[in-house]
Amino acid sequence: MDLDISVAQALGFVSYGLGISTFYQKNDRRLKIVMLIFNLNHLLHYLLLGSAVSALSAALSAIRTGSSIFTSSKYIAFFFMAVGFGFGVYLAEHWWDLWPVMGTMIGTFAVFCLQGIPMRIAFLTGAICWLTNNILVGSIGGTLLEATLICVNSLTIYRLLRDSKQNMASQAT
Repeated sequence: MDLDISVAQALGFVSYGLGISTFYQKNDRRLKIVMLIFNLNHLLHYLLLGSAVSALSAALSAIRTGSSIFTSSKYIAFFFMAVGFGFGVYLAEHWWDLWPVMGTMIGTFAVFCLQGIPMRIAFLTGAICWLTNNILVGSIGGTLLEATLICVNSLTIYRLLRDSKQNMASQAT
């Protein structure tokens, strides 16, 4: 096995751990901070795998996530979505190269325009796009990550719903 591929797969497993930590967060700001670190690691992972579109999507995700920590502007969201779509279409060699572009666009909308449970539901949808991409580019850690994130994110949504119901019940009494 080529050294770059071995390092790439190792970084994929690092992303696996970071991704689980990201979506386990109930606090939106902490989620975004851990997601930024996750995106930077994923950028290196995809570069070493030789997937330019995936690497670009991870880079844009890192920049947009960093920005979203300080603003929730829909205009900035749409800017990042347009840039990601434009570069993604330009770099794509096949239609299936657009899975990470779609996942990034959904994630961009989520971090800038949504909060709480709706944000996490959008992340679930984006995770399906990234899962498809990771299977196609041969990312072992990435595939495990997205499959696990779908479960962890679903669990966090459940926890948030449960907390919300408990808060409403305690306010009613």
